[in-house]
Amino acid sequence: MSDAPATLMETWLIPGLLAAIISVRLLCSFYAAWRHAHKAGGLNCQKAPLYPTRDPFGLFTLFEALRADREKVLPELSQKRVDLMSKRHNRYVSTFRVLQAGRENFFTADPKNIQAMLATQFNDFGIGDMRRNAAATMIHRGIFISDGPDWSHSRSLLRPQFTRTQINNLQLEERHIQNAFRAMPTQPNGWTSNVDIQSIFFRLTLDSATEFLFGKSCHSQLTALGEGRAKVEDSFLTSFDRCSWYLAARLRFERLYWLVNNPEFQKSVRVVHDLVDGYVHSALQRAQQTEKPTDPESPSHYILLDALTETTRDPIELRDQCLNVLLAGRDTTASLLSWSVLILARHPQIFRRLRKEIIDHFGTYDEPRDINFSSLKSCRYLQHFINETLRLHPVVPFNRRCANKDTTLPTGGGKDGNSPIYLQKGQQVLFSSYVLQRRKDIWGEDAEEFNPERWFGRKVLWEHIPFSGGPRTCIGQQFALVNASYTLVRLLQRFDSIEDVYPDRQIRYGVTLTSCPADRVTVRMHEAEI
Repeated sequence: MSDAPATLMETWLIPGLLAAIISVRLLCSFYAAWRHAHKAGGLNCQKAPLYPTRDPFGLFTLFEALRADREKVLPELSQKRVDLMSKRHNRYVSTFRVLQAGRENFFTADPKNIQAMLATQFNDFGIGDMRRNAAATMIHRGIFISDGPDWSHSRSLLRPQFTRTQINNLQLEERHIQNAFRAMPTQPNGWTSNVDIQSIFFRLTLDSATEFLFGKSCHSQLTALGEGRAKVEDSFLTSFDRCSWYLAARLRFERLYWLVNNPEFQKSVRVVHDLVDGYVHSALQRAQQTEKPTDPESPSHYILLDALTETTRDPIELRDQCLNVLLAGRDTTASLLSWSVLILARHPQIFRRLRKEIIDHFGTYDEPRDINFSSLKSCRYLQHFINETLRLHPVVPFNRRCANKDTTLPTGGGKDGNSPIYLQKGQQVLFSSYVLQRRKDIWGEDAEEFNPERWFGRKVLWEHIPFSGGPRTCIGQQFALVNASYTLVRLLQRFDSIEDVYPDRQIRYGVTLTSCPADRVTVRMHEAEI
């Protein structure tokens, strides 16, 4: 009987404590909502419209995105969402709220809002914890997943390595292009067989990127041709691609990113780490030598990793910095080249115009002349062609920023969409260059058409952001553009005709951290006689 009062007290005390905790949480939530509403009103902010969902947790919008990813139409989903919101509100809606996986985020394709996040209000926004958490299994730090001092440190390490002198070493690129051409043999009639040129491009850019980074190429192209000395390079290529896919999937799951962590992902990360760690170990050994190696096979050209060892000897940091560059540089250039050839194969008149410009500027395949940084940049139609490719098919169709304090964006709120909108600290803003760069009110009624001519005399600011903008503009932009330009020049010098093997196939989008054609670019090419 003596235990009865204690039992009775526990019976009432525990539910009472739980009720008190819940009440306090609700009061805090109501107060926070009132405080933010009051603050937003003081800043003349209005709410942005809300994208319709079928559940209070935003699971429908998550599943909608996952389904679009499976069907390889993820960029088109963003355009459809904009079209739906515009129809509902009887005006063009470029900024709206989206509830996904329990979190209210924003979407925008408005150049004013993008400029604010990337430039004029740069200090109000950062990458945020979600990207860092999603990438942490593979990369612990680096320029693409860091904010504040860590980001400044990474940028200061890498920026000097992308000088004009370093990116103008096109002899290195030529060696890998020749290996790529060996994967495109011609028949007696001058035509190649059906060539999966997209796979060749991804091997080409991996080979040149690993040589630029590490001083030694992984030679994935030679491995594919059956000439590699080991299969580790091929497993690295596969593992690297899987890592990119899983990192993108983890980002789409928002706060539930940790669910995407299966054995295949973990194994792929180990393979990538092992190979890069081997390169880092060799670089650290070279850094400790007081005299330069006399080995005739030692690389004599610039090596980014060796330059980084002059600043840090931390092997994990060196691995992370290299993986940041490799993830960004290899896939973007390969994706740009894949889109370029697909477009050329489907637009023969543009192919003929571009090839004529290339032959006039740079000579023939067997007798090339003056192909360098300056001459590539001065070939106007080539640069306009690349700009138009990046406009319609940006290699990074989505990006995001996170508010690192309570702040605003200049437009998107209210019935007319012209009022500023209020963001709470921690809210994410997804922005789409794919939607932005197809806006008819900016680019004209022919915005969906591929037309390099539109770039003659045109100056653009925040309506064209293939390499982002502001302080975080891609430091490898010129490196990617020069390598892509050089590859296109050599390709069109060698071949005078390109045909799409599947000309009627609908274009789909393979979106990981970058975007390339989801279906391999399979072409036939005719070798030029001069």
